[in-house]
Amino acid sequence: MRLKDKVAIVTGGGAGMGEAVAKGFAREGAKVVVAELDPGRGETVVGAIQEAGGEATYVRVDVARPAEVETMAAEAIRQYGRIDILYNNAAVQLHGRDARAHELSEDIWDRTYAINIRGLWLCAKYAIPAMLQQGGGSIINVASPTGMLGCAPGYTAYSSSKGAVFGLTRVMAADYARDGIRVNAIVPGATDTPLIKDLLADEKTRQELSALSPLGRLGRPEDVVGLAIFLASDEAAFCTGGVYMADGGLTAV
Repeated sequence: MRLKDKVAIVTGGGAGMGEAVAKGFAREGAKVVVAELDPGRGETVVGAIQEAGGEATYVRVDVARPAEVETMAAEAIRQYGRIDILYNNAAVQLHGRDARAHELSEDIWDRTYAINIRGLWLCAKYAIPAMLQQGGGSIINVASPTGMLGCAPGYTAYSSSKGAVFGLTRVMAADYARDGIRVNAIVPGATDTPLIKDLLADEKTRQELSALSPLGRLGRPEDVVGLAIFLASDEAAFCTGGVYMADGGLTAV
C-alpha cells in the first residue's frame, strides 16, 4: 500500500474525479477526509470506503469560506493527527452563465474565482501549517486544458481561473520545496463527471468533446487516480512544480 498511514484531504470528494481519487487513496491505505459541500454525496463516499475496509470521515465544507476551510483542516488533525496529502479538486464550471469577457457578469466571475482559485489557496493556507510541523506533505491541484489553450471559447471565468492554478502551483512549489512540501498539478481532459453533465446531455457536444482527444473518448473519473496516487506517494519524492497530463492527448496536438 503506497499511502499506508498517510492522511489525505480530498475536496469535492463526493462525486466525479474527487470521489474516484478518495476511494483510490483509501485503497492504498490512506485515511481520507472527504471534504464535500453536499452531505448526501460525502457520506455516501465515506460509507463506500468503509464498506471496502478503508478509513474515512466526512467534513462539510464550502472551500470559498475561510472559516469552513479552517474547520476542515482542524477536523483532519482532530481525527487523524496530521495532514499528509491535500487533493484540491473542488471547482465549478457555470454553463450557460460563463461567457465572453464583455458579456460576463461580475457575479459569475467572482463566484468562479472564489471556488476555483481562492478555494485552492485557502485549502493550502490551512493545510500547510500541519505539513510544516510534521516535515512535509504533498499538495495536488486539479487544473484544466482550458487554462493552457483556447479550447473553451466563451468560458472566460472558468478558463482564466484554471490558468491561475498553474501559477499558484508553481509559486507554492518554489516556496515550500525546502520544507519538504511538494506541489504539483494534474490536468484532466474533458471528463464524464457531474461538473459537465449539462454539456454532455447534448449528444452532439459529447461527440465533439470526445473527438478533441487523440484517444477519441471522454475521460473517466478513474483515469486520474493512478497519477494522483503516484504524486501523493513517496515514489514522487523528486516531483514538485510539475504539470501532469491525463487528457487523452488533447494538449499534445
